Amino acid sequence: MGRSFQAFTKEVAAKDEEEAVERVVSILGSKHRTRRKDIKIEQVAEIPSEEVVDPVVNYLLRMG
Repeated sequence: MGRSFQAFTKEVAAKDEEEAVERVVSILGSKHRTRRKDIKIEQVAEIPSEEVVDPVVNYLLRMG
């Protein structure tokens, strides 16, 4: 089985872009046993709270 890139989106609650990248890398590493050097993040973008789909992120936004 060869390595290939799979496009995806991930919503995280973070104070800034650097923290968001760190959280995504941490999540992928722990859930999928992916090494940091194998993760390629092409874009980080802030989305309006009305467009948030992830229930955990939605909850954190409402609390903060």
